Amino acid sequence: MNQEINTKPLSPNLLEAPEFSSETLEWIANRNLWSLWVPKAFNGLELSLTEGLKKLQALAKIDGSLGWTVTLCSGATYFIGNLHPEIANHIFLNPKNTVCFGGSGGVFGEAVKQGDDYIISGEWHYATGAPYLSHFTLNAKIIDNGKPVLNADGTPLVYSFVIPKEAVSIIEDWHTMGLKATATHSFKVESVKVSSKYAFVYNTFYLPQPIFKIPFSVFADLTLWVNYLGMAEHFFDEASSVLEQDPLKPFILMLYKTNKQLYKFAEAIEVFTANETEITEAYIETVHATASASVKEITEAIIKVYPLLGMKACSETHVLNRIFRDYFTATQHHNFTRK
Repeated sequence: MNQEINTKPLSPNLLEAPEFSSETLEWIANRNLWSLWVPKAFNGLELSLTEGLKKLQALAKIDGSLGWTVTLCSGATYFIGNLHPEIANHIFLNPKNTVCFGGSGGVFGEAVKQGDDYIISGEWHYATGAPYLSHFTLNAKIIDNGKPVLNADGTPLVYSFVIPKEAVSIIEDWHTMGLKATATHSFKVESVKVSSKYAFVYNTFYLPQPIFKIPFSVFADLTLWVNYLGMAEHFFDEASSVLEQDPLKPFILMLYKTNKQLYKFAEAIEVFTANETEITEAYIETVHATASASVKEITEAIIKVYPLLGMKACSETHVLNRIFRDYFTATQHHNFTRK
């Protein structure tokens, strides 16, 4: 199992609060974790898929909120590959910026075309890391001459946009049992004018690095999957201090199998992208189906072990309880619950 990260784990007390402390945010920034996937030419780490997944898994094993926030925010910052080069340069090469993207994948607003600009309004939900973001990403239906613009198949045309935090109002409505410090609040935008250059489309890339040749749905599946796995590994380690090994044998076998499955996909995708081999729809579905089944298996394994852990695991101050709450909050993400 992956257990390595070249960092000193932070105190759990810093991570259970409603927001990360300045110390935690400095810890993240000093390691450039918001920019795992960003090319070095834009001041990022430019990790390979496998390197980045191992890093995210290790962070999730330290703490669920830490892994989840870095995953979702670095995953949004991954959109640098979709941005018009002029905009990517402006945002990422500005020495005044500590860049951290995040936002919502839902289509909860409208962008009214006005010449070369759009007037954006709407309210979006579940923006992980909202207080920590430099820029928000959002999806909006395109309106022109008072009417929705349609695709060839009759569905609404949707563009994604990146806008600075100053144009956004955060709605502090993240009141959950777990993943508290992810601060996954809603946000509102009211009649904000945005240049068309700040619009982008998933899977249309301007940068040549292999990471940007991965279909976004596959990238999302794998980066989220490692979070469930990392939290489960943390749960196993803590449960091992409470239980004898025999009841945990199925759990450890499941963890080994999951690691093998996940990184087999990651290595294959790296070969595909290096060779510029098409990642087919059938393969994309295989990744998703396998990841979904795996998360379900992890969930069932935790539920089976949890009743054996005694009252310690029921205490809100015990690490086992925190992991349990974080994990089952994470299971509500739509990615592995959608049909």
